[in-house]
Amino acid sequence: MNHSPANPPLPQPAGKPAAESRNRLSGQLSTGLQVLIRTIAPVLLALAAAGGIIWAMGVNPLQFYGDIIELGLGGTGWQKSLTLMAPLLLIALGLIIAFRAQLWNLGYGGTYLLAAAVVAGTAPTILYAMPFLPGVLLLLAMAIAVGAAIGFLPAWLKAKAGTNEIVTSLMMSFIAIGAANLLVKGPFQDPGVTVPQTRVLDLGLMLPFIPGTRIHVGFVIALVIVLVFHVILTRSAFGLKIDVLGASPKAATHAGINVKRLIVVVFLLSSGMIALAGAIDMLGLWGYMRTGFNPTYGDKILPFVFLARLNPLGSIPLVAFYAVLATGGTIAAQQVGLSVDFLLIIVALILFFMTVIELIGTRRDLGTSYLPAGLFAGAKRMGGAS
Repeated sequence: MNHSPANPPLPQPAGKPAAESRNRLSGQLSTGLQVLIRTIAPVLLALAAAGGIIWAMGVNPLQFYGDIIELGLGGTGWQKSLTLMAPLLLIALGLIIAFRAQLWNLGYGGTYLLAAAVVAGTAPTILYAMPFLPGVLLLLAMAIAVGAAIGFLPAWLKAKAGTNEIVTSLMMSFIAIGAANLLVKGPFQDPGVTVPQTRVLDLGLMLPFIPGTRIHVGFVIALVIVLVFHVILTRSAFGLKIDVLGASPKAATHAGINVKRLIVVVFLLSSGMIALAGAIDMLGLWGYMRTGFNPTYGDKILPFVFLARLNPLGSIPLVAFYAVLATGGTIAAQQVGLSVDFLLIIVALILFFMTVIELIGTRRDLGTSYLPAGLFAGAKRMGGAS
């Protein structure tokens, strides 16, 4: 069973030529042209526009991008890039699971941070008291439970009352961020240092490296989870139910799907994967957490989720691209006197050109939309309401 979130196997309502036009998009162009227009073009246009900006600032853009590639892939750079991919893959997967079901889970920031704080704060105690493998599994389960707890209220309110999950998930994110900082400053704080932070986890108790590399096994765990969920979402009855829900909740109800229960399950899975990213990052890379720590991974990876058309397998090369950009770009920017925030400009430009291509593409049938039909309609309704 193979199906696409943008074109689920459902009859389309009559009298909606715009929806019918969107459903014909995938048949208008070959897969290669769709990838070129919808995926590669926004990235290339963003890099060209960003290159013009840094050229105006007196920096050679070709040299700058060459340094990014060299620093992100050369020497030990490729290992750093793969290490960065571990949390990014899981966060991207969490967003994909929710978005395919027409659910806007935007609580990723707080979910990641609170799970990271809980794991970083308890890991030294748990891993000293328990054998390593059971201790790690317990910590990962705790992180998933934290994510599920954060995602439950938005999911329950959406399922029971139809409450806008954008508002509730953002609200829970702000609460979770505050709770994470309170934990680091309070019960999890290391009394031996002046800066509020958790105790540092001994290197021997962190996730081991892949033999012969400096890449922790969290990367392998994340990659395997993404591949497993790709099969689940694209080749299982559960994945089909998610896509039907994403296309039309009414059609899902008509098909006998328990929509309320599915909304809760999907939201908990989404938040659980994002929380798992925080746990793996703490256990594999950082080993401790300071107050105010916030890598904002979700904001940075969001456009690449849509560039992948909410496909877990397709997200892997795009996450890899961003990991190289972030790893090499941070050092390259510092070398030429640019702020590392310049990387956010590139991400913003990708979003901008995605919007332009979406507007042109939906009018001229230039490939499948970035958003599944249900998510697109939901976004339009929310935009109109605001």
